[in-house]
Order: sequence, then structure tokens, then C-alpha cells
Amino acid sequence: MILVSVGTQLPFDRLTRTVDQWAAANQRCDVIAQIGPSSHKPIAMKSFAFMEHDQFRALELQCSLMVSHAGMGSIITAMELGKPIIIMARDHHCGEHRNGHQLGTAREFARMPGVYVAADAAELVALLDRADDLVASPGLASTAPGDFIERLGAYVQAASPPPLMRRVRRALRLLTRPASTPSSS
Repeated sequence: MILVSVGTQLPFDRLTRTVDQWAAANQRCDVIAQIGPSSHKPIAMKSFAFMEHDQFRALELQCSLMVSHAGMGSIITAMELGKPIIIMARDHHCGEHRNGHQLGTAREFARMPGVYVAADAAELVALLDRADDLVASPGLASTAPGDFIERLGAYVQAASPPPLMRRVRRALRLLTRPASTPSSS
């Protein structure tokens, strides 16, 4: 099953239309898409605007390939789950986003194993045509290495805390004090 996701903020009709047309041309009935507030009404893909997190997570676990905008959450989830992912960045020049940060994200992640970047609709179709041959990232660890956690903790302890951190630490001390019993007077 191929899972398509465009996120929740803006429509990404260029991506959904391309995948839908590919699914129709290839008679694929195993494409499910979260399309957000799209004006494109898919004909070949099963689609929904939004879905509860647990239901969407079940689809992420089931799919063999993810196709997505260049959103960090989608990319990292695919890497954590060991799923290949095709990303196509929203282009702010096309009105698909407020700025060009997804183009930068796509450039950076193009070097990562298991992440396949489509610069345009033609490249997206070419990657979809190879869907069965795309391999996943080796996966990400769900926790940071112990030595990293120790070094980070030492840094935080040694650094002169900015005002906000001092307030956070003070609040934590207050919250962790033993409860005082009301005095009887």
C-alpha cells in the first residue's frame, strides 16, 4: 500500500493530482491519501482530508511506501519506521506555502538513504514507476545514545542559565517540594 500525505496546513493539489493520475494510469487501487483542504477530488486514490492520529499511524505502519510533502514530521516518521519515502517540496512560488523552507529541506534530505526527492511532477511519476524497487532508510534509533545524553546534561548544568531557564528550574523546585501541611491555629 502507498500512503500519501500532504500535511494539515495547506492544499497541495500538484502532488495529489500527480499521484492520483499515476494511480489511475497504473490501475493501482492500493493508494490511500490524506489530502487536507484540497480542491482536487481524487478518482483513483482512496482519500480523506484529515484523520485521527491513531488511525493515520496504523496506515503508516502498514504502508510499503510513503509519498509526502517535504515536511519534517513525515520524513522523520518514514525514517523511524524504515519506510522508503518520496518527497516533493511545496513551492512557495506556486502558492503552495508561505516560504521556500521545504525546498531547502528536500535538498538536505536528498542525501539520506531511503529518501527520494522529486523536483517536479515528471520526477514524481518516474519514482512512483520504481515504487517496488525503492529501499528504506536503515531506520533511526528511538532514543539518543547514552554518551550524547550525558554530554548534553553536562552542558546544560555547566551553562549559565538564561532567565527563562532560571524560572523553569525555580518552578520545578517549587513543584517538587514536599507538600506542606496546613498549620492549625
